[in-house]
Amino acid sequence: MGQDFDRLGVGLISVGWMGKVHARAYRALPEFYPELGIRPVLVHAADTAADRLDYARDGLGFARASTDYHAVIDDPEVDVVSICAPNFLHAEMATAAASAGKAFWIEKPAGRDASETQAIAEAADAAHVVTAVGFNYRNAPAVEHAKKLIADGAIGRITNVRGTMFADYSAEPAGGLSWRFIRSLAGSGVLGDLMGHLVDLVQYLVGPIDDVAALTSTVHATRPKLAMGQATHFAVSDSAERGEVENEDYAGMLVRLSDGAVGTLEASRVATGRRAHYELEVYGTEGALVWDFERMNELRLAVGRGPHSGFTSILAGPGFGDFARFQPGAGTGMGYDDLKVIEASKFLASYSGREAPSADIHDALAAARVAAAAEAAASDRTWHAVPPTAGTNGAGTNGAGANGSASQAGTTT
Repeated sequence: MGQDFDRLGVGLISVGWMGKVHARAYRALPEFYPELGIRPVLVHAADTAADRLDYARDGLGFARASTDYHAVIDDPEVDVVSICAPNFLHAEMATAAASAGKAFWIEKPAGRDASETQAIAEAADAAHVVTAVGFNYRNAPAVEHAKKLIADGAIGRITNVRGTMFADYSAEPAGGLSWRFIRSLAGSGVLGDLMGHLVDLVQYLVGPIDDVAALTSTVHATRPKLAMGQATHFAVSDSAERGEVENEDYAGMLVRLSDGAVGTLEASRVATGRRAHYELEVYGTEGALVWDFERMNELRLAVGRGPHSGFTSILAGPGFGDFARFQPGAGTGMGYDDLKVIEASKFLASYSGREAPSADIHDALAAARVAAAAEAAASDRTWHAVPPTAGTNGAGTNGAGANGSASQAGTTT
């Protein structure tokens, strides 16, 4: 006889690609995490496009759909809210959710800059609501295994890190001028986007970043203007009037970590030939490890310093994070959506009062503060200190961040 699941009402704001990923993650939760005893029910979705509202009801299975996101937040049957709208709407929506006492799972960057992200964090803390942020790469089983190896001292004292997040999704010069390229709508460019993920990985695996020096570059200064809301940066036009790109395509940083390690981090959205080359290398006195999202089910590990030491490729399998929940053995790989199912499980476990350290709004603030320091450093060409952030679920917190604390778990009104 199957387990009896407690009903938990889900609201979704914005039914784009990421909104669909969130919906699938909620639906998959009872299959992969039956012991949680949680049965998410898709209650209410909001979007401004009629076809997306139809899809929310007919395709995803939401009971109701509205053009006003407030209807989702105010729905008494909605317990938790996923916020998957563009960056410039995040703060307004997250603050509204917190004010209504609704836990929320928000995609990154949470705010367009550090001050906006801090305002979201303050609203969530004041309302004592559980939060989650979409730093999904930290959920890869190979990354979780890397974290354990580092914590156990398998590669010794960490000396330096090297990270790259290179993608070509904006490499086409005739790609549309979407909101992502407008500072008032997106905030920073690749700093808040890909670099945010990379910074989170570094801080999750190794420790806080204390100081940064940086440079940035806008490779394609103009792009064709396309009707807002009707096309993305993947849309191509050779004839449309062109407008200015207001944020950076490339960012590079030198970083100093709180434990004395140093590193170099680079991110680009215009790296021709790179589809999703999101790689982090961690070097220690006794070894090193490398993870790349394009081979997300693999960890490269080197231990020792002898003549026969070198990297060995290890396939993720049972014993690596939550791998065994999805696949029976090494060699049968997990996919991107699975990482979001793990993310959903941690969010809802925290909501229900269990200890489940995951990325939350404080981790988003920590990453945003690094991005802000990098922007300042790129502007004046000097090193900038990064203000510390309390309550994160990264390295050195032993899983005792804000989402894992009993005082916040499951708090609603």
